[in-house]
Amino acid sequence: MLKALSRSGLLGLVGLTAIGLAGCSSRDTFEQPAPVPEIVDRVEFDEIWDMQVGEGHDEQLMQLGPLVADDRVYAAAADGTVVAATIETGKVHWWQYLDTSLLAGIGGDQQRLYLVTGNAELVVLSITDGSVLWEAALPNEVIASPRSNGDIVVVQTVDGNVLAFDGASGEKRWQYDGVVPVLSLRASAPPLVGSDMTLVSFSSGRLFALASDTGQPLWQYTVGEPQGRTELERLVDVTSEPLVLESAALVTGYQGKLALVDLRTGQEIWSRASSSLHTPAIADGNIYVSESNGHLVAYEGSSRRAIWTQDKLAWRQLSRPVVFDDYLVVGDFEGYIHILARDDGRLLGQLEYDDEGLWIPMQRLQDKLLVYGNSGKLSLFELNERD
Repeated sequence: MLKALSRSGLLGLVGLTAIGLAGCSSRDTFEQPAPVPEIVDRVEFDEIWDMQVGEGHDEQLMQLGPLVADDRVYAAAADGTVVAATIETGKVHWWQYLDTSLLAGIGGDQQRLYLVTGNAELVVLSITDGSVLWEAALPNEVIASPRSNGDIVVVQTVDGNVLAFDGASGEKRWQYDGVVPVLSLRASAPPLVGSDMTLVSFSSGRLFALASDTGQPLWQYTVGEPQGRTELERLVDVTSEPLVLESAALVTGYQGKLALVDLRTGQEIWSRASSSLHTPAIADGNIYVSESNGHLVAYEGSSRRAIWTQDKLAWRQLSRPVVFDDYLVVGDFEGYIHILARDDGRLLGQLEYDDEGLWIPMQRLQDKLLVYGNSGKLSLFELNERD
């Protein structure tokens, strides 16, 4: 993984999907990351508990984000470790050690947990005790987390195949074969599975709506149109999960757009130029975006004009922003957590959490913050203003 994400410096995130290569990695720096800003902390992190989940990401950037369901958190590591713990206390209820590597997860519903292995298999566990319920072979590697609506579980392979399985039995319900470019980012958006409609994003820069019962396409929307002469310049991957807002979806793409799309028709409501790998955050009518160049930008929702831009974290590979009361919280590639003021983007707090980095989005759980670092460190924090 590169220390910076730029049009000329994406080699660590690029894979040749057409021939199944995983992509190379590099530590070369094409855009120099900004140094960690020196600030006077006005907000501090008070840790409630922490635990170690296996070997974490095993020095790879994986979509192994924790799943929160009811009063428990479920987390997985690349080495096959899966753990269930009480959110409030961190008390472990069960551990499961799968004899295989994991690439993505955890998806889940009220009864089951869904993970994808390095051997291109979908593995389904009981949410109660972690026992294996069923497994299914997949036609190719999957690097995005599986998603379920309680009836089906949907996965998307790196070569653009979307498959739905019966959550209880593992029977394949349907398959949709998408088209992807030869060159794409080593990242993929998880499918968003509803009762009637499933939204899937492709490295071609397109968002598709599929019927959840049959997999038939309902509409498509172009988030990014390839431009430029080289394959790197033409990357337009959509790697972020759409954010559903009543009857519309907010979507972003790399070298593409920030756009609001009507869920019924796929028609664009509005859009503006943007380049992001992450789902935006929304609060009080404003939209907050982690741009691919490391800038955090706040947009007024009604006019889409930029309210403020914080550029002191440039090229630090920021994670998805999380709204926490009057703050925004993001992580970066060196494992720092940054707290910003929502009203003007000022940096108010900072914590060096995991020296292997922070890739997985943090989660707000009422008045707490759940953080999962690349090394496998899982923690629950409270945020408090300093006296």
